[in-house]
Amino acid sequence: MNPIALDSPAQTAAYLRTLPAIRERCGRVHALAQRGALEYFEYHPEKEREAAAFCVDIIKRDFGTDFASIPPHGRWRHLDAGRPRVRPLIEQWRAATPAPDDREVCRRLLDLFLVSVLLDAGAGNAWTYTEGEGRPAFSRSEGLGVASVKMFERGFFSGDAGQPHRVDAEGLARVTVPEVAAAMQVSDANPMVGLEGRTSLLINLSKALKANTTYFGTSARPGGLVDFLEGEAQEVNGTRTVHIFALWTALIDGLAPIWPATRTALGGVSLGDVWPCAALAAHPSSAAPPPPGDELVPFHKLTGWITYSLVEPLEQVLGWRFEGLEHMTGLPEYRNGGLLVDTGVLTLRPGVLDATLFPDPSSGIPKLLPSHPAIIEWRAMTVIELDRIADEIRAQLGGLTREQLTLAQVLESATWKGGREIAKAKRPATGGPPIDIQSDGTVF
Repeated sequence: MNPIALDSPAQTAAYLRTLPAIRERCGRVHALAQRGALEYFEYHPEKEREAAAFCVDIIKRDFGTDFASIPPHGRWRHLDAGRPRVRPLIEQWRAATPAPDDREVCRRLLDLFLVSVLLDAGAGNAWTYTEGEGRPAFSRSEGLGVASVKMFERGFFSGDAGQPHRVDAEGLARVTVPEVAAAMQVSDANPMVGLEGRTSLLINLSKALKANTTYFGTSARPGGLVDFLEGEAQEVNGTRTVHIFALWTALIDGLAPIWPATRTALGGVSLGDVWPCAALAAHPSSAAPPPPGDELVPFHKLTGWITYSLVEPLEQVLGWRFEGLEHMTGLPEYRNGGLLVDTGVLTLRPGVLDATLFPDPSSGIPKLLPSHPAIIEWRAMTVIELDRIADEIRAQLGGLTREQLTLAQVLESATWKGGREIAKAKRPATGGPPIDIQSDGTVF
């Protein structure tokens, strides 16, 4: 059952845009899996210990027993792929005359981090990015991260000729597909998946920044969130403290206009990364006729990725503290989800997918649209399984508490990295996931 009474489509739409709704709806899907009632996947909980042990080995390899040194999951690491880039930018700004204050430094970081996450949907197996001749080539999230830093440094997103290091509505409104392609080194020999969708997100971000001055200020910058959140903060023992719901609400409401018009809507509200789940439709939450939206499952993956990524600079630069982080979920994307499939926690039911969905039958890897009901089941199971595997990882590391090893740290040091590493071991030619997503650049 839903934790609150949902008496109208408008109330359900509002609920589905909250953080608690993600775990509640995904939890309903997981409960069906425990009964063997999913249409596409079989669930093997006995494999969770093995999946966790695989992750524990990675944590010990990279961090030993210094668990406090594990950074939270966030875009910062990808922007620093191969070498530091974020700290040198901060130092460059602080060495300028006049130097920006800490709030402006943080605004610039939020500008960069938010736009970088929006560019972070899957680029495909073939695309790479290099900073120059003789430099290493980066692919996937790291490649997109490094490319976004370079675009930011060149003023690609800025409408202010005197300050290239910013993202604003004016600069984003001028973005075109050919310009994004050139900036990201896309060519026939270096193809990128979802280029048009990625560009559309940037253009739609321009409109969202202009339309939501409450969150983004009159300067129409992502960094305007600093000023909004400051107004939401309270002083607790001398530290400015913000509840995660304030940042989440600002992003869910403020970025609502960026999502494609084809996304699920309810009560006249476009919901973003929310999808109908056939398994929930077949097993409604009550014996009575289910209310509208009872079968919908929210994921809000990019919003979650943005949230994790923005918390870090707000805490690091301004010294703020966020409370309520336990409401954040694991990210339902193909690395975390791929770990579950590659370790056998989830298996596709034999013959459940039509042969036409396997472009290369010899690989055994299906390619599905994000809206396919199998993908909805996979993503919902991923959210709950990340909680369960995180608990098992803590147990295998000697009974750590959730405060001693947070979910954000597990995502960074174990599941996301583990999903990538096991994919490379099992599919060395591509390093791709066990289920391929036909990305449009706006979901994964």
